[in-house]
Amino acid sequence: MALFRSYDRAGLDAQYNLRAKVADFQVYLDRYESRSAEVRSALTCRLDVAYGPSPAETLDIFPAANDGAPVHVFIHGGYWQALDKRAFDFIAGGLVPAGAAAVIVNYALAPSVTMDEIVRQVRAALAWVWRHAPEFGGDPSRLFVSGHSAGGHLTAMMALTDWPAFGAGLPGDLVKGGFAISGIYELEPIRLCYLNDNVRLDPAAALRNSPIFLLRSKAPPLLLAVGALETAEFLRQQAEFAEAWRARGLSAELVAAQGLHHFSVVEKLADAGSALNYAALRQMGL
Repeated sequence: MALFRSYDRAGLDAQYNLRAKVADFQVYLDRYESRSAEVRSALTCRLDVAYGPSPAETLDIFPAANDGAPVHVFIHGGYWQALDKRAFDFIAGGLVPAGAAAVIVNYALAPSVTMDEIVRQVRAALAWVWRHAPEFGGDPSRLFVSGHSAGGHLTAMMALTDWPAFGAGLPGDLVKGGFAISGIYELEPIRLCYLNDNVRLDPAAALRNSPIFLLRSKAPPLLLAVGALETAEFLRQQAEFAEAWRARGLSAELVAAQGLHHFSVVEKLADAGSALNYAALRQMGL
């Protein structure tokens, strides 16, 4: 019996169980950690800077070499329930040498907090970065955001945020551009598959946190990438979101990710000369 589109529960679970699809996923997770440790040793950094009251609300900041640099904020994935910013500090290694300041965001994880709270925390992180960017060489008027997987979802949510309504004094165009990698833009299949054991979405929460249903007439340009070797659902999620985004007259550019799967594609954001790194730098004017 179909549960979502043509998928029964087992089929839907398989579409979103990425660790089962990529047998050597741990190799990639371990490499994220080792690359991040190398970047922390090589670059000036301020670690575990608080942006909110809870222990999870922290940032790792990699200052720009020169003042007035664009600021690139990265949001990690892990299906809103796993991983930590420290495994993704390697992203800074592909951005700071090119002239950006980089900020890697942490947030509390499900099931200890709701999806609404995760979105609120990441919004609070971006508001903090906007207010404090000059302290680490950043230009608050040149703030960009990227993320992978759940972080891709959160990137889209940040691009669609009504910033003046979120915080007094925040500009409507706080985010100048986004780069969502392997993002999830419709949360109903998450609610219906095994992931909801921890994420705990109800229908209303899935709807109000699905970027594809929150489109506005004004939003920053987006870059979108998904590994060509990812599941049909991840390919569909991006294709339908890009189509809906463009249908509102908004800018969405697809970045090719041939030969890449869910765990390899995010590494390319940090690899100088790759299509993803080039696109991110170009978006920032670097």
